Amino acid sequence: MHELKTDHDELKTGYAAVLENLFFSYGDREVLQDVNLKISHGEFATIVGPNGGGKTTLLKLLLGLLKPVKGNVKVLGQSPSKSRMKVGYMPQYSHLDVKFPVSVMDVVLMGRLGKNPWGWGRYKGEDRMAAARALEEVNLVQFGDTHFNELSGGQKQRVFIARALCGDPQMLLLDEPTSNIDQESEQSLFMLLKELNKKMTILLVSHDLGFASKVVKSVICVNRKVVIHPTTEMDGTVIKDIYGGDFRMIRHDHRCCELGHEQGDFHG
Repeated sequence: MHELKTDHDELKTGYAAVLENLFFSYGDREVLQDVNLKISHGEFATIVGPNGGGKTTLLKLLLGLLKPVKGNVKVLGQSPSKSRMKVGYMPQYSHLDVKFPVSVMDVVLMGRLGKNPWGWGRYKGEDRMAAARALEEVNLVQFGDTHFNELSGGQKQRVFIARALCGDPQMLLLDEPTSNIDQESEQSLFMLLKELNKKMTILLVSHDLGFASKVVKSVICVNRKVVIHPTTEMDGTVIKDIYGGDFRMIRHDHRCCELGHEQGDFHG
């Protein structure tokens, strides 16, 4: 298997993540095919594509929750398993039982479990300080003692982001963070992510490309293969060959050619 550069060399290039000649399958069903992708430190990118196209799979490969059939993955200059504690993750379905008596602070503290050898409920002072800082970053510090299910949909999403931030990550991965929230909450959420992007790399899966393209720097199009687009404020091209439908506010750039869409580097 071809190896990537050493950790030291990888960090010097400024890439937060590198995927090289990557293939992934669930059994006989190939999900990702020959992916070559470099994501720079400080990038803010949206991952889009049809259902089943491999978007969530791509995030899980970056987290080390899945391993490629072929190819290599490096995150923050290391293997995903070694860099996992430096990556914050908000999964697509973050639901808690409405009858479960858990406070907002309890939910955020879950983000410290991997850093805490004492186990559930036995947090140290530094864990609670980190949780308080995370709540402050998402403007919910006053809700620390509130029952989680008393919050609105938008507030709950912010709590889950705080949980991801609680481990002081260098990279933030979010899977459909705008699901089940209203437009006002969505706009507020993207403004929050824009601020967080000043100090960390952010990748998020979203179907709301029209709004996201006003905030993100790049678009990762995933449908077995990975295609790269810049974002633009202009009404863009309809990309039916990738998505099977209309996505506005996006255009093909010079990487596209008659033979198809080249994969390449992301630079902020």
